[in-house]
Amino acid sequence: MSTATTYQPKADQIKALREETSAPMMDCRKALVDAAGDMNKAKALLLERGAAQAAKKSERVANEGTVASYIHSGGKIGVLVEVNSETDFVARNPRFTELSRDIAMHIAAMSPQYLDRESVPADVVEKAREEFRAGVPAGKPPEVAQKIVDGKLNKWYEEHCLLDQAFVKDDSISVGDLINSAIGALGEKIRVRRFTKYALGE
Repeated sequence: MSTATTYQPKADQIKALREETSAPMMDCRKALVDAAGDMNKAKALLLERGAAQAAKKSERVANEGTVASYIHSGGKIGVLVEVNSETDFVARNPRFTELSRDIAMHIAAMSPQYLDRESVPADVVEKAREEFRAGVPAGKPPEVAQKIVDGKLNKWYEEHCLLDQAFVKDDSISVGDLINSAIGALGEKIRVRRFTKYALGE
């Protein structure tokens, strides 16, 4: 018979992970058990599971939600962002409200130009590719040159697309990860539909 025992997380570990991720207590406990107490691994597991739940819910309709606002720098910068949920019940949840405000604040700070990769016009992508190709050192094999261009394009997406950007309050996750974590916690499809940033004088 096996003498292996299952790791039993302490209450303060579960509480700390919940405060970091806002995931449900039982999900935090299970992630800590599966990660044998490693907080970083548990956090990664919660993000993966949130992404998996998001994928399952991607075809569902999300027409409820809220338009969140954020005003910064003495009224000189303002953001409006529409964040959708499936039900009005979730739209009124404090976690959803906090998520929406965090996204608006992030947009104010990081000025994304596009929502996601799919929303970037094809001609803009091709222009970026051409610039990156021109910057590849001469003599590189074609497959190496392509990897360099692809790597630079991924970096470009991370700088310009909201869902790919590193979250301003925790750069270990992207805004997309932040939303997936909320989907895992709230159990509904959540999506950013559109956003606008206003800057005085621009």
